Amino acid sequence: MISTQPVVLEGQGVRLEPLELRHEPELAAAAADGALWELWFTAVPAPAQTKAYIETALARQGEGRMLPWAVRNLATGAIVGSTRFHDIVADIDRVEIGYTWYAKRWQRSHVNTSCKLLLLTHAFEKLGCKVVGLRTDKFNFASQRAIEALGAKKDGVLRHFGTRRDGSARDVVMYSILSSEWPEVKLHLTRRLARHGGRAGGENE
Repeated sequence: MISTQPVVLEGQGVRLEPLELRHEPELAAAAADGALWELWFTAVPAPAQTKAYIETALARQGEGRMLPWAVRNLATGAIVGSTRFHDIVADIDRVEIGYTWYAKRWQRSHVNTSCKLLLLTHAFEKLGCKVVGLRTDKFNFASQRAIEALGAKKDGVLRHFGTRRDGSARDVVMYSILSSEWPEVKLHLTRRLARHGGRAGGENE
């Protein structure tokens, strides 16, 4: 059974802390680095919307639908973004990783690869997931490249699937990693972090 009990995940220079209202000021500051809420195809909150963003995530966690984290860079001690498990389907041991965004200065660093290694390890090795999905907007080409660089397989495009912040319908590019593929993906991510010495690419979904 997939648990949505909050858990701290730490390694490779980052710590994923269970998202709480106390993270509001630091999350707002992280999003301000690059004015990320201006990216029309993402769901990064504007400063005044950060509290509601956290409250919504926590409400969905309470419903068993999400497990959100704030991302802390251990080298600086600062919160640099957020990520979460979402669309949890316990009956088939499936979660998705998404709602991922990082302050602009950390988008092409070790942070994204480190976070994905922690999240995927937790999903496959602790929660017993059979598949982990990832999705992004069809116009978010940087996110698509980052997801593909992880080793995820492209499942296809769901057209007219969901809405953007501006109310427009969006097409969603879907990816997944199966549990049978995880050992190879894990080796790839571990070597990638070692090879690039902390510069392994990033994404905002």
